[in-house]
Amino acid sequence: MPGFDHDSLRFHYRERGEGFPFIFQHGLGGDLNQPFSLYQPPAGIRLLGFDARGHGQTHPLGDVDQLSIATLADDLIAFLDHLGIDRGVIGGISLGSAVAVNVALRFPERVRGLVLSRPAWIDGPVPENVRLYAMIARLIRELGAAEGLERFLRTPEFQAMERESPDCARSLIGQFEQPRAEECVARLERLAGDSPCGDRGDYRRIAVPALVLGNRQDPIHPWAIAETIAQLIPGAELRALTPKSVSLEAHTADVQQALDAFFQNRFREEVTPC
Repeated sequence: MPGFDHDSLRFHYRERGEGFPFIFQHGLGGDLNQPFSLYQPPAGIRLLGFDARGHGQTHPLGDVDQLSIATLADDLIAFLDHLGIDRGVIGGISLGSAVAVNVALRFPERVRGLVLSRPAWIDGPVPENVRLYAMIARLIRELGAAEGLERFLRTPEFQAMERESPDCARSLIGQFEQPRAEECVARLERLAGDSPCGDRGDYRRIAVPALVLGNRQDPIHPWAIAETIAQLIPGAELRALTPKSVSLEAHTADVQQALDAFFQNRFREEVTPC
């Protein structure tokens, strides 16, 4: 399986297609299957992604003190260096979008464009998200993943989430069901409470084409966050996705259509096959 070594870790990655590089990173507790299931790159696009530290098949967990959005951004730059990619479109889903923002602000010379799908941070964490993930982490630590899940399903917080957004509820269950839920529980505690930047005014420094994807009926990724980020980044496009709780198929189709249009409208010359 493809991998690269960095900071004493072995990172698992995948690529599909050839051409203009698009790095698309997964969310908290997920792995590279998430972005690869959402986007099928057309001719001229090289889709790339890797399992972030503490996720998927990237081993070992390493120093938990290094579990931060900035460190995940450093890992992404190491990934680009490994592949010999000077610049690319950097994107991500949820946590991945926070990492992409951090890369764009700290390494602007490496970023040709930006894709932020269902962002969950602006310049600080959403308090309710921090509380939810801290609860999940505590249950995993105290009871183990299996018993912790049984207890979580009985909480008012889960039951309210299930009524409001069944897909978000399923994603929270997934935090218990991940194969490395107990080994990597620190990711929930440290990453959920982190931030891509310290000041929302920093977004105004982003000077590359940007696409922001958001949806309603998603309390973990509020529409207001996507809307605010799109207003802060000069010239950013904002596109609404069908909520996954309404239709996963429609959501996936919306992501595909939005990304295809973004690449064709903003990077036509770079993505057109010779």
